[in-house]
Amino acid sequence: MTALHPGPTATGSATPATRVLLACAVAAAPLFAAVSLAQVFTREGFDLTRHPLSMLSTGDLGWLQITNFLVSGALTVAGGIGLGRALRGTPGGTWAPRLVLVAGVAMAAAGVFVMDPGDGFPAGTPLGQTGTLSASGLMHMVAGSVAFTAYIVACFVLGRHFSRAGRPGFAAASRLSGLVFALGNGWAMTGGTAGSLTLAIGALTGMMWIAVVAADRWLALR
Repeated sequence: MTALHPGPTATGSATPATRVLLACAVAAAPLFAAVSLAQVFTREGFDLTRHPLSMLSTGDLGWLQITNFLVSGALTVAGGIGLGRALRGTPGGTWAPRLVLVAGVAMAAAGVFVMDPGDGFPAGTPLGQTGTLSASGLMHMVAGSVAFTAYIVACFVLGRHFSRAGRPGFAAASRLSGLVFALGNGWAMTGGTAGSLTLAIGALTGMMWIAVVAADRWLALR
């Protein structure tokens, strides 16, 4: 297991504000995962092998997932700013934080634009596709695509950052996280079996890795 330690990448700002911003990035992924997975096991009719996590934004309790997207997105934006400060002047220290920030904005947008109900969820919705995509559903797909792409690329940029910093374990974990996310998303987009499950695994893996990187930088700035 790769240990968290300051390492040679701790060259950015060590102000208290930076540590607060990094703490936001540390909290974003666990919060999103916890709220989402709690609903996966409690919302009637939801099946993660058929329904993406975004579909939890629909129905009477949809406000829970909408709020989850908005709060987690805001925390991710703050975390991107914190990573920008903490990684300033290092290889990849410009673009990785920017990509995390973009992912956060897109995540919040995915909360504003709600996915269409479908395939039996919420309970009572007809099985199969609902037909014409609504404007909100289309914008949700666009926002999700932007967020996914930003997270995936950020993971690979961080892989380069840690390679240049002499931290091969973190470099490998960064690239593996990006690959898991890319494969999970690709399988879902091509209509693969249980694609919504592979997408959730990939997305949560990539998001959690950003949280680990933020925690590493937070510890380095103590």
